[in-house]
Amino acid sequence: MSSRSCITLLLAALALQLGAQVPTPSAEVRAFLKVEAPVVALVHARVVDGTGSPAREDQTLVLRNGRIEAMGAASALPAPKEALVLDLTGHTVLPGLVGMHNHLFYTHSIHNDDKGGAPAPGRTFAEIAYSAPRLYLACGVTTIRTTGSLEPYTDLNLKRQIDAGLMPGPKMDVTGPYLEGLEPMTPQMYALRSPEDARRFVDFWADAGVTSFKAYMNVRRADLGAAIQAAHARGLKVTGHLGSVTWPEAMALGIDDFEHGPVFTDTEFTPGKKPDVGPPVAASWGSWLKLDVSGPEVQGLIRDLVAKGVAVTSTLPVFELGVPGRPPLQARMLAAMSAESKASYLAARARVPAVSNSRAEQLLRKEMAFERAFVRAGGLLLAGPDPTGMGGVLPGFGDHRELELLVEAGFTPLEAIRIYTANGATFLGRLDRIGTLEPGKQADLVVVKGDPTQKIEDIENVVTVFKDGLGYDPAKLLDSVRGHVGIR
Repeated sequence: MSSRSCITLLLAALALQLGAQVPTPSAEVRAFLKVEAPVVALVHARVVDGTGSPAREDQTLVLRNGRIEAMGAASALPAPKEALVLDLTGHTVLPGLVGMHNHLFYTHSIHNDDKGGAPAPGRTFAEIAYSAPRLYLACGVTTIRTTGSLEPYTDLNLKRQIDAGLMPGPKMDVTGPYLEGLEPMTPQMYALRSPEDARRFVDFWADAGVTSFKAYMNVRRADLGAAIQAAHARGLKVTGHLGSVTWPEAMALGIDDFEHGPVFTDTEFTPGKKPDVGPPVAASWGSWLKLDVSGPEVQGLIRDLVAKGVAVTSTLPVFELGVPGRPPLQARMLAAMSAESKASYLAARARVPAVSNSRAEQLLRKEMAFERAFVRAGGLLLAGPDPTGMGGVLPGFGDHRELELLVEAGFTPLEAIRIYTANGATFLGRLDRIGTLEPGKQADLVVVKGDPTQKIEDIENVVTVFKDGLGYDPAKLLDSVRGHVGIR
């Protein structure tokens, strides 16, 4: 056995001996628990471990003090005598999802004027600090990166309360307020004035506790470069939903990740692109319609991304909203919405032209093709729903839809699950704790009825969500947010 293997085993044994640092759940949290025991044995389960390996049938997992103590064939691994035993025949256990583009605000409402515009001071968005964490957890998303914050103090306080066991929700990597340039798209964003301002901004929010930053559509190269340098000096990463800055320019500045994929955000091929100015979205998207993913331009971009180790986050659900007749309307989603949010979304959905082979569908297909090619070339693809747009992508439900769309894009269900679990944990530097199922890791896992490796839609059949060994009841969590999305 290698020295590295010995060290790994020793660390796993030490973790199990010490137990996870799981706070005592408050009465508020305990109301949503269905499994609370020091030792739990999940028996006769199908296990998808998140590595991409084939599912293993008839397995036992032993959870002790918030961690996975043992895994193996049910015939060879008896449940400990002191364990609470749960028979999971017909169910699948997989790692808790690691959402890498997951907001805590809702972006569509009736606050627009009669013409569909937003009068001064512009569009403002509602923080859904109550409903979003519960929705994520109910759907098996046990870790999120907020990937852009409009109420950073709210997000940081939510993280503190969740970590302290005071409220239900996922583990949170809080991204700071947007790194944006002048004339931001909402008055809730700060506008950076200079490189010095960018450095001060990063240092201030790093001191406050954020763990990453996101650059936005109007940021200037000098400000972005200064922000990246300041973040890297603090050991933090920067991602971007860009427009004014092209992907090659951002890579030269040292960016770590790109959001949404290039079809929707890389403006390098837009005719007449001016430095530090985002071109019209229609022109940028139109330039990508003319490109072949297998052609030299896109293949060169992929080679640069892989060579520089820059990740890409897939957010297919938010772009699906522009395709006629998509996504399928779900009763569970509409039930979670406030009356105003539901009316707003349904009105916006009805305005999508009912034309087949639309431009939006072509763009979505091209982005899917890019993501397949990027992964084949060795790129690190992450995933999240980006619950924004016209309001039809909700926390948690959108994460399920992203998995389904990854499979529609051509990934196998096992590959899609790995992207949504192990890949996210890898980027966050936490693969030693979460992202896959193996002894010594935190007991963050999802139990679903059915077999998502054969039918990815079974990912929606969440029965129990374990976070640090505590089993949450998704039905109770969903019932608690009925009618709240868009309000709180």
